[in-house]
Amino acid sequence: MHMADALISPAVGGVMWAAAVGTAAYSIKKIRNEMDEKKIPLMGVMGAFVFAAQMINFTIPGTGSSGHIGGGILLAVLLGPYAAFLSMASILLIQALFFADGGLLAFGSNVFNMGFYTCFIAYPLIFRWITRKGMSSRRIITASLISVVIGLQMGSLSVVLQTLSIQIGIPFSTNGSAYFKCRSP
Repeated sequence: MHMADALISPAVGGVMWAAAVGTAAYSIKKIRNEMDEKKIPLMGVMGAFVFAAQMINFTIPGTGSSGHIGGGILLAVLLGPYAAFLSMASILLIQALFFADGGLLAFGSNVFNMGFYTCFIAYPLIFRWITRKGMSSRRIITASLISVVIGLQMGSLSVVLQTLSIQIGIPFSTNGSAYFKCRSP
């Protein structure tokens, strides 16, 4: 689900960068006020684990593409949403810079799509709601599966919307296919 730079316009990239930076700044502020110093080593260890786990791709049969696990929910459960979001942003930055998973223009989109939805929507609204009456194996598994699927779907829908936003204003012919006019200088 890493978006490449070519999939979005600079305007969308700028807006998503602003959203990611704003969320990161808010997360830093919350961590300074609420974070236990003992969680800092856990952030590093879990960030390294999720980074390594996300580097393992699985072929999606019949599509010519591949996918990998997302670690946002795992990080949010163990670290809380703010530390998890910052860890995901760090992981995605390393993947973009050193492994060509996404680009720098699309970095804000990737952070938002893979970090925000899992850490700030799927975790508190789904995982915690399902486990609110206590932790049992069944509740943890159910909450994990449902929150991971919903977080992934929200991120996927966001990719589609961000990608489509570059096409706003492109005229469509009567048969529904887009056409482009090429002009020589």
